[in-house]
Amino acid sequence: MKLLFMPLILLAVLANSVLAAPSGRIFITNERSDSVSVINGSTLEVEATIEIGERPRGIGLSPDGAELYIAVSEENKIKVVDPVSLKIIREFEAGSDPETFAVHPNGNIYISNEDDAKATVFNPKTGEQIAEIKVGLEPEGVAISPDGKRVIITSESTNMLHVITVPGNTIENNILIGSRPRAATFSQSGDIAYATAEISGEVVKVDMINAKIIKTGSTGDSKSKPKDVVLSKDEKVIYVAGGRANKIIVMDADTLEIIKGIPVGKRTWGLAMSKDGKRLFTTDGVSSTVSVIDTDKNEVIKTIEVGKFPWGVVIND
Repeated sequence: MKLLFMPLILLAVLANSVLAAPSGRIFITNERSDSVSVINGSTLEVEATIEIGERPRGIGLSPDGAELYIAVSEENKIKVVDPVSLKIIREFEAGSDPETFAVHPNGNIYISNEDDAKATVFNPKTGEQIAEIKVGLEPEGVAISPDGKRVIITSESTNMLHVITVPGNTIENNILIGSRPRAATFSQSGDIAYATAEISGEVVKVDMINAKIIKTGSTGDSKSKPKDVVLSKDEKVIYVAGGRANKIIVMDADTLEIIKGIPVGKRTWGLAMSKDGKRLFTTDGVSSTVSVIDTDKNEVIKTIEVGKFPWGVVIND
């Protein structure tokens, strides 16, 4: 009896493992196509398009990669997609204009609600709102430290980084930076963060323990309106989406000196780094393309046509 039953259990476990395995796909929100483009991670070709709703922007994955979350701004909703079947499996109300969000290691999502000058915390499994945090005007970027202890919300019109502690969900510090901060990212230790300031054309490096700016670096181009920022896997360089400069700006993570500018499509906004750190994906809004960068050479190896005005990007690897 046991000998016959055990293989069935083993098969079930293996089947579940396959279903739960990362798909290797890259997902892109297309702000003006009301869709999500699905790129095959091996072929770097668009393999599917998901009709998702009005003006999708922020995008993220659950910690186990089993669910894809999309902020559908004009509908004030987060929609949940199965990253394997590509079907919408549920949705929930997420406050006014849920533009950007980040997924906490505990599975909750922290959302910037731009119209209401607040951040909200939701359990995406139930759609329950857990917390509401008043922040500055026009909150935009959201970043969560790898250990989950801190969350940064950028407020564009107040020119601040609001540092929120978890699990209390209270503001620990407000850090004044350059004009119109857009995005932020943490180091692996969580002790350092980097943030972009769009109008002043700057990147700041912040000591998160003491809530102080360590360095400020210029993106070196009057056309540059820096948006997204990511840190390389070895934490030696940062990659900054140069906006209207139509390039990715590579900067030394220690000194914030410019190493190189990588030409990409027009009005580059979103960035995502592969888990192994070897590829960087950029959304080039006006060009309606995604650029794929080899981070060893810091060169574009492929340009992929997607929907209209690609905005957010996430990799299920």
